[in-house]
Amino acid sequence: MGIHLRISAQTLAVLKALLDRPSAWHHGYAISRHTGISSGTLYPIFMRLEKLGWLEARWEDAAVRGRPPRHLYRLSSTGRACAREELAQARARGFQALRPAGDEI
Repeated sequence: MGIHLRISAQTLAVLKALLDRPSAWHHGYAISRHTGISSGTLYPIFMRLEKLGWLEARWEDAAVRGRPPRHLYRLSSTGRACAREELAQARARGFQALRPAGDEI
């Protein structure tokens, strides 16, 4: 499907987490907790996926008082198709997704 990259296990884990609820908007902290991936690794992954057109990003509409607005992310339609393909190929190679940290996103 279009662009093929050498995708890291962390990127596959992010794609898998986003595909769990593909049309929902997610904030980075929830994805970080769900995957166990640190923000220093997570946000560069988000930037690469957004640059490829696989990820949509926006600011949340209404911030909670006392907290700055969060950046929200979800897979684009292209991103969903590419993520499914990349995960299928990874599974065929024997990839086991990173274990979730236990929290739902």
